[in-house]
Amino acid sequence: MMKILKSLVIIFLGWSLLHLAIISLDGLNDDLVNSDVAVVLGNKVERNGEPSKRLKRRLDKAIELYQAGYCKHVIVSGGVGKEGFDEAQVMGDYLLAHGIDEKYVILDHSGNNTLQTACNVKQIMEANNFKSIIVVSQFYHISRTKLIFAKIGIRNVKSAHAEIFEFRDLYSLGREFVAYYRYLFYKVK
Repeated sequence: MMKILKSLVIIFLGWSLLHLAIISLDGLNDDLVNSDVAVVLGNKVERNGEPSKRLKRRLDKAIELYQAGYCKHVIVSGGVGKEGFDEAQVMGDYLLAHGIDEKYVILDHSGNNTLQTACNVKQIMEANNFKSIIVVSQFYHISRTKLIFAKIGIRNVKSAHAEIFEFRDLYSLGREFVAYYRYLFYKVK
């Protein structure tokens, strides 16, 4: 019995490490083609109302994609965080301050999590006749984001990662392992 348990633990650990490597490689290898819109997923806004360093890097990546012609519009998605700021509004203001015209920025004020963002983006895409997107987030978040977008019916999804690495990303990578499987088995309504 102990031998079987030990084998199962080794198999689980091996699978976990392999999956974490796959998530990392997928997230770090940007998949860029010209798309209708870039979608920036929200993150923390600091107590002073400024985007966190992680969120700035996501927004900077979207600005880079927009300026390089990879997207014509940018959707920023987020909710109101515990700091009391509307992430989408803060993100939109940041894009405007960095030269993106207001008519190309779309705010999703109710993207409280990845699933809600995907559902909201699907509605925005249908309303604007968008056919293709580039999701922008941290590297560890890309695989799960693409998974849930595909599950709700958005098929032409490419990705770009924010160019930042923090020690806490190791914790976040482990959390993504669990979250990926939760989304994998999620039943779309």
